[in-house]
Amino acid sequence: MKTKIAILGTRGIPNNYGGFEQFAQYLSKGLVAKGCEVSVYNSHNHPFKNNEWQGVNIIHKYDPEYLIGLSGQFIYDFNCIIDSRKRKFDIILQLGYTTNSIWHFLLPRKGIRICNPDGMEWKRAKYPKPIKKFLKYAEKLAVKSNHALIADSKAIKKYYIENYKKDTYYSAYPAELFKNPNLEKLLKYKVEPYKYNMLIARLQPDNNIETIIKGTVESTNNFPLLIIGNHENKYGRFLQKKYNDKRLIFLNGIYDIELLNNLRYFSNLYFHGHSAGGTNPSLLEAMASSSLIMAHNNPFNKDVLNENAFYFNNSNDISNLLNSGIQKMDNNINIEKNKTEITENYGIQKIIDEYYSVFEKYMNLHKK
Repeated sequence: MKTKIAILGTRGIPNNYGGFEQFAQYLSKGLVAKGCEVSVYNSHNHPFKNNEWQGVNIIHKYDPEYLIGLSGQFIYDFNCIIDSRKRKFDIILQLGYTTNSIWHFLLPRKGIRICNPDGMEWKRAKYPKPIKKFLKYAEKLAVKSNHALIADSKAIKKYYIENYKKDTYYSAYPAELFKNPNLEKLLKYKVEPYKYNMLIARLQPDNNIETIIKGTVESTNNFPLLIIGNHENKYGRFLQKKYNDKRLIFLNGIYDIELLNNLRYFSNLYFHGHSAGGTNPSLLEAMASSSLIMAHNNPFNKDVLNENAFYFNNSNDISNLLNSGIQKMDNNINIEKNKTEITENYGIQKIIDEYYSVFEKYMNLHKK
């Protein structure tokens, strides 16, 4: 009999949103190839409306986030968890805990419950103190209500073991090397190869978007900065109004992986400002796309990049590097080392096998 696995906590697949969705897409397809029966929960307003995607069952559930904001995610997660109770899944994998932990008492009791907690959400600068307090509480509920955790960062794994004495495993996000660059993909954006810089992120304070923008604006470097992420939010509008500079090119979210890979491949410098999470999927994709990376200086990013990147603590660090006339072609050693790191430690099949191994372990323990 096939192992029945449910994946909760994302907006759905195929990816049309972010890192967890891309991961769910890779993982669900890989688990199907291993003979599992896999179901992924999708928001009802996801553009993919079919009930199956490449052998993965798609379960559509009502998600009012588009009407009432982030609080709608609590309702969406509630709808997914209630539905999961009637389907007799062997394993429920929750990606993130922010909005689903409050419903922990509704999770099916008979199956194995495993959670990828993402980063330390309560540390994110965008949240006021009451929200941070709630997120810390939600973190404790996630630990309490799951049989095991799978962290995407060694630093996150260490945190949960030291603070909660919880069974926690390490398995990173997967990525694959980009091998088919196509210059024509740049035509739409009117940029020249290796003569522009870029970043890809949700436009929120803890991703250091303003630090990167400020460093660019204060530099004498004339290369444009492509800012890829939904800027039609409060913070995005604030940044556009505050920084009126012709070098800043605000683009909305792009979910075409081939287009993103080409933009990364032909960029001169790729900025990664994430500061509060674990291993970020967009960082791995940048490494796999031969990007020359300047990242925010924190343990999560350094755990992935080691010495094969430039780091910044403030806008002056960014301005100084840009003013130095940094050229991608002069830093090929760093780029090649990052690509080797992707091949050896972040291969898609390797990550799928690691998750499957944890699932098997707890299925066997559950049978005893």
